[in-house]
Amino acid sequence: MNTINDTRSTLDKYMPWLLALLAAFLAGKALKRMFWTVFGMYWMLHASGIRIF
Repeated sequence: MNTINDTRSTLDKYMPWLLALLAAFLAGKALKRMFWTVFGMYWMLHASGIRIF
């Protein structure tokens, strides 16, 4: 029974860190995708002659 308790306490100990790491990874991927989308839209408008800045 000690093995089960040790496994459960280890899982309880590291699960919040793993979930936070997963959330940070997914947020980073979303930010990267948003950056490249906005960058592409800017260059599309820039190439078509519409100047924003």
